[in-house]
Amino acid sequence: MSWAKIVRPEDERRVIHGAGDEYSIMATGEDTDGHYFFVEAVVPPGGGPPPHIQTREEEGFYVTQGELVFRAAGRRVVATPGTFIHVPRGVAHSFKNESDEVARLVFFFVPAGIEEMFEKMAADPDRFVEIAGEYGVEFVDAA
Repeated sequence: MSWAKIVRPEDERRVIHGAGDEYSIMATGEDTDGHYFFVEAVVPPGGGPPPHIQTREEEGFYVTQGELVFRAAGRRVVATPGTFIHVPRGVAHSFKNESDEVARLVFFFVPAGIEEMFEKMAADPDRFVEIAGEYGVEFVDAA
């Protein structure tokens, strides 16, 4: 990588739909020499992924609009704009928009690589659980 990647609001982005949410890809492992994957998400009321564990990546979330309920390691946090949450690998977690308004957040995975899972799930949503397993993601009953 010889130049910094710059993404502005007016730039066209790759958008993926999954788990009822809209994911706008900001930077992939290809852009960051494999260091991280960075995404902006639009989460409608009722949206958010089911409880799961990442066995390969750490994850960080920063809420920019609305309200999301995060659950991680048995804790519940109502996250409003300006809230940052770090989830180490191996920790069960989820987030859900329990409000009546759209929420937005940015999040990253370290290291990169899991972005391929998002692409595959968007192309074949019926294989959601199977594809996730290929990337070390395990779904659990509760976070």
